[in-house]
Amino acid sequence: MSSRGQARILIGGGILAFIVCVAVLAPWLAPHNPNDQDLLQMLAPPAWSPDGDWSHPLGTDNLGRDVLSRLIYGARVAAIVGTIVPIGTCLLGSSIAIVAGYYGGYVDKTLSRIVDIWMSFPAVVLSLVLMVGLSPGLRSVILATVLVDWTRFCRITRGAILGLMKLEYISAARITGASHVSIMLRDLVPGVLPLIITLLCVEIGVAVVVESILSFVGVSVEPHIPTWGVMIADGLASVFQAPWCLVFPMLAVILTVMAANMMGDGLRIRFDARIVDRTRAPA
Repeated sequence: MSSRGQARILIGGGILAFIVCVAVLAPWLAPHNPNDQDLLQMLAPPAWSPDGDWSHPLGTDNLGRDVLSRLIYGARVAAIVGTIVPIGTCLLGSSIAIVAGYYGGYVDKTLSRIVDIWMSFPAVVLSLVLMVGLSPGLRSVILATVLVDWTRFCRITRGAILGLMKLEYISAARITGASHVSIMLRDLVPGVLPLIITLLCVEIGVAVVVESILSFVGVSVEPHIPTWGVMIADGLASVFQAPWCLVFPMLAVILTVMAANMMGDGLRIRFDARIVDRTRAPA
């Protein structure tokens, strides 16, 4: 593995692992209850400011709630969504792609048209429409995101499957009498597994952004559950008086997306033999 790819995997994976640890240990790491209000400490600045207080290291919002505690508890929603949604989109999209690419013909054309139609709708708008029809909650957010974003996996994986179907070992497996399911699981899935792993990492960032958008407009989880999107929406109301209420949750989203993309890019370099060969070639 090139040093560049290894560094990206370690940095991106380390940041994501840190966010997951923060989410798991939230009850012990958060200095305050994320929903506790202190009307005497509204819009208190961060601790390093002249008027700051170390009892609220990152300050408070317009209701006197501790920003750091809300960031830590908001990581729980981001971690859950960023874990389950990529797995769901992977299973749904990749399964349809493998079936379409393997059978080809009418099956491939039909499934491809369905993907094209589904992708013609703006992802965010479609997510909002689905959330209106579903009851607010984390399960609904996960379901809506999976139903919207599975097409990304399907289209990219289908292209890789079509390339594998031209290789001789697939024809040899058919000649030897291997079943359709056996060829899909033993020959096609290992061939696209590096691509799927890379897409999984990218999907982590996409899932976190989609959840943040949904919570920003108020159609995500229940109101008492802190999320980064809700913090951004609340921070906009006091952006000039207390910019830290907006900056810190935005940085949390950006850092998570950057870490996921960095890890995905590192894995792409790791698994793509052509890139590995090129990085090892002498100048």
